[in-house]
Amino acid sequence: MEIKRDYYLKKMTDRKGNGLIKVITGIRRCGKSYLLNTIFYHHLLESGVQEDHIIRFAFDSADDLVLIGESLIEMQKNNRKADPEKFMAYIRTKVADSGIYYLLLDEVQMLDSFEAVLNSYLRKDNVDVYVTGSNAKFLSKDIITEFSGRGDEIHMYPLSFSEFMSVYSGDKYAGLAEYMLYGGIPLIVLRKDANDKAAFLNNLFSEIYISDIIKRHKVRNQSELEDLLNVLSSAVGSLTNPEKLKNTFRSEKKSRITAGTVTKYLEYFEDSFLMESAQRYDIKGREYIETPKKYYFSDLGLRNARINFRQYEETHILENIIYNELRMRGYSVDVGVVQVTEKNANNNSVRKQLEVDFVCNLGSKRCYIQSAYAIPDENKRTQEIRPFRNINDSFKKIIITKDMVPAHYDEYGILTLNIYDFLLDHESMNM
Repeated sequence: MEIKRDYYLKKMTDRKGNGLIKVITGIRRCGKSYLLNTIFYHHLLESGVQEDHIIRFAFDSADDLVLIGESLIEMQKNNRKADPEKFMAYIRTKVADSGIYYLLLDEVQMLDSFEAVLNSYLRKDNVDVYVTGSNAKFLSKDIITEFSGRGDEIHMYPLSFSEFMSVYSGDKYAGLAEYMLYGGIPLIVLRKDANDKAAFLNNLFSEIYISDIIKRHKVRNQSELEDLLNVLSSAVGSLTNPEKLKNTFRSEKKSRITAGTVTKYLEYFEDSFLMESAQRYDIKGREYIETPKKYYFSDLGLRNARINFRQYEETHILENIIYNELRMRGYSVDVGVVQVTEKNANNNSVRKQLEVDFVCNLGSKRCYIQSAYAIPDENKRTQEIRPFRNINDSFKKIIITKDMVPAHYDEYGILTLNIYDFLLDHESMNM
């Protein structure tokens, strides 16, 4: 069953012929190879590109390696990479005229000196290069630096809810419940059995994601790293900082871990795309607050598997889903803080901080979003819109709730959307 990834296909087609190396990044198993070798490949054919002008090569394919006189078994046995000279000689036999050739390379990290090889193709006017990989380097934010400013990153996330629903056989209500529990890793979504989904998610975490982080950063104390991951999984969407996490370790684990080590581990998780952090932003003061931050998982199925599906707090999970959707749509997302001064019971002035769940920026556009799992009465609504009422600007203010309410504006100009409309209709925020 094919899962369409039209959002990312458009990103690739928009970048055709831009003179840069298109580098598809993202967490393991999010669908990078399928996007490159199947979806984009068929798009090129359907748009009139001749098959012999599309050069696909997977460096983890024994059949492809034979074409350049290499052996996958020998490479693995001797712990070496493919010979770049052999590969470039092969490409020279394929580029037979002055027409545009599309070079689609998968698992390119298995080619020795791949950065130099790919940069060399930028000197050729008729070669358009697209690559993906799955080693620690390609699963980190620093891969683009390898191409000295000549790389163009296309970052890919696991399935959005709308992509998930394109292959889900039930209605959107049952679909969201499953999506909130098992996430959007394509291989998980296509599995039918719940136990199978859970087991596969656990295996992905232990055998792939953690292994990559430990290998890349040479982590010596794996148990500390995994303990921190457990803490973050249990407190998804909560404000925290390295000092607070250090104190948690010392009180509960009797650990001597330092705040510096916690900071490094947090960076490793973000570097691997396993999770992202949202920084606090003082809306009135127009400045960032360094700590604390909120951490969100790139895939909630992985988060839930990490804690054995024991903690299923729909309020925090919904917030994480909204965050991921906004990031997938290209927004930069911060946690908003609104400073207010109020009178207390003794008529003394006191300063308070009100929180706006998300401050979202996309180019010159900005909006503020509150995630409210349910708004059962007017008191709850008053609580949710209170931060908005204290923001003195004209940017759009939106409440997203799981309540099945029609999209509408209130007397303060605040838009309320239900989560289904928000996730399934990309124009819903613009009504």
